[in-house]
Amino acid sequence: MNRNRKRILVVDDEPKIVEVVTSYLEKSGYAVRGVFSGKEAYESFEREKPSLVILDWMLPDTTGEEICRTLRQKSDVPIIMLTAKVEEEDILRGLQIGADDYVTKPFSPRQLVARVEAVLRRTEGNSSPVLSFRRGELIVDMDGYDVMLSGRPAGLTPNEFRIVGALARHPNKVFTREELIAIVSGDDFNGFDRVIDTHIKNIRQKIETDTRNPEYILTVHGVGYKFGGD
Repeated sequence: MNRNRKRILVVDDEPKIVEVVTSYLEKSGYAVRGVFSGKEAYESFEREKPSLVILDWMLPDTTGEEICRTLRQKSDVPIIMLTAKVEEEDILRGLQIGADDYVTKPFSPRQLVARVEAVLRRTEGNSSPVLSFRRGELIVDMDGYDVMLSGRPAGLTPNEFRIVGALARHPNKVFTREELIAIVSGDDFNGFDRVIDTHIKNIRQKIETDTRNPEYILTVHGVGYKFGGD
């Protein structure tokens, strides 16, 4: 695999899907590794250190959900889920465990490539400074794509970081759910308001001392959310 290009790991048990996705991604300049099982996915992830993972929801030896959860314990690599599931609860569950985006089957390979490019831009494109709140209790490192709480990593997923980063850069601005959806997934995202509420719930569990009385991520009832750090 060419190490000078961004590496994409494609995990799907349908060889035709892996073949087509690989072809389109390689034509777009990416180095691609295609695998067909959870076991191969774990092995390839450790060996290749990909820039992004495209992950099928159902695999012969495990689920994409379980793989996503496992990868999130060790890495913030962007993950796009491929799924035939279109129920809102399934999508929310995938985002809750750390997926950055989802594409439903059947899908356009060109659309998938566009999603890959958009996710990588959002993940790697930030160049703002380090922000400090409450005398250094909370540090938002926009260059390092990291949030520290009392000196320890908060463990935010890329989407959670993008929400915190947007709010922290504009502490006096109230963001609607639609604005946060655009920040997380792009203007063409056709999703649900509850997706943002799920992300906010996860963020509060990671950076708030009391999730019922948050200090940083504040709800503006009937509108959206704003940042409460001083």
